[in-house]
Amino acid sequence: MTFYRRNLPHLQRDDKLHFITFVTKYRSVLPPWARDMVLDCCRHDDDTKYQLHAVVVMPDHVHMILTPQIDKARHEVFSLIQIMRAVKGASAHLINRRAVRSGPVWQEESFDRVLRSSEKLDEKIAYVLENPARRGLVTDWRDYRWLWYREPSNPYAPPRIT
Repeated sequence: MTFYRRNLPHLQRDDKLHFITFVTKYRSVLPPWARDMVLDCCRHDDDTKYQLHAVVVMPDHVHMILTPQIDKARHEVFSLIQIMRAVKGASAHLINRRAVRSGPVWQEESFDRVLRSSEKLDEKIAYVLENPARRGLVTDWRDYRWLWYREPSNPYAPPRIT
């Protein structure tokens, strides 16, 4: 288990699911092309630095559910700091390059929470999947372009959303 503190407290548990939220600087709205880039960056290190279970890129924030993996070269689990630095750094670089600008795209810190049970996982996956519909961006979450989740497999299945 790793604990670190910046402005917010952060707790990382090895081999556990983590629910992470990060927000754009000043809650600025990402255009569709930027959301494409962010989704690609979130999925980039799936099955290498982390196992990604679900992600949604909203106009001004992102939710991810992931399990950090082991860095085989260092024989340790990839830290949330490394993971978030890679996702936020790569996406900010791509967005700034395309927009021909510089400066921060994301708020400095992310909110993260360890999920402790399969019930919490189902609850959080449902939260992630339903987020675009709750915000009125689509009627059915399946129609939202900037959403990805791992296909169902035992021991859990994605929530049935009607």
